[in-house]
Amino acid sequence: MSHGVPFDVRWPVGALFAVLGGLLLIEGLREPAAGAAAPTGVPINLVWGGVLLGFGAVTLALALRARKRG
Repeated sequence: MSHGVPFDVRWPVGALFAVLGGLLLIEGLREPAAGAAAPTGVPINLVWGGVLLGFGAVTLALALRARKRG
């Protein structure tokens, strides 16, 4: 039996955030600029899609680094 952690939770969490962030980012790019903006004029779907995608990418990178270290 292995003494390490049998399942790294960073893989599914990172994949979930990356997929959802990518979908939100695509939706933010597809929407007309006027309809996607909050009263402040910031395209919310585009910004938060990028944030979620970035977080997912960092989480997956950390999981990959942990796998390579053994």
